[in-house]
Amino acid sequence: MAQGHSVDEYLETIYFLAFPIGEYTPHGSGAPPLASRVAEMLHVSRASAGEMLKRLEAEGLIERGTRKEALLTPAGRERAERVVRKHRIIERLLTDFMGYTGAEAHERADQLGDTFTEEMIERIDERLGHPERCPHGWPVDPEVEQAENAGLAPLASLPAGTHATIVRLAEHDGDLLHWFYDQELVPGAEIVVESAEPAADQFVVLVEGDPRAVSEKAATGLFVRPS
Repeated sequence: MAQGHSVDEYLETIYFLAFPIGEYTPHGSGAPPLASRVAEMLHVSRASAGEMLKRLEAEGLIERGTRKEALLTPAGRERAERVVRKHRIIERLLTDFMGYTGAEAHERADQLGDTFTEEMIERIDERLGHPERCPHGWPVDPEVEQAENAGLAPLASLPAGTHATIVRLAEHDGDLLHWFYDQELVPGAEIVVESAEPAADQFVVLVEGDPRAVSEKAATGLFVRPS
């Protein structure tokens, strides 16, 4: 994605980084700060991300906590939730009516987000029959998403031998999202963690008995419900 992203795109990215929704707190002393993670996900410079974060803070959309973590303010969270819901409904329009794959739909929805008004989104939602989830498994309703969070875990956190069901796919890395679909690591798939070696950046999971080698980056982006 090119530089010059909108406030809404930044808020959507921060919303994802705050999963489970609330705050972005780096884990571990070597974890990157928010500006670095946002810059990585939006493919912009850290300076550009830093400037936008300052703007979001000045506009009252994010604030810094006592440990310098980034918090979505009530206004920021409300706006981010509207953006996220719109994105997921557009994705369903693209897959259900226009024949795009799930990975393609994410890319197109990024491009089309500013095209649709709130009124148009409500009409699309009604015409689609009020879909419950986007193609990648994320609930369209943010309240449902947040209620579901406690029962999910990233694949990277699971020990070998764990049985689980894939529920959601991280979608901000387009190449990784395509890879998930190519490897049949999709919502609803039943998997078994055959081996977990995070220090070696490698996990092996079984999908219907067939092994898949999964990097730690990919394993971090697969949100599953352990059996």
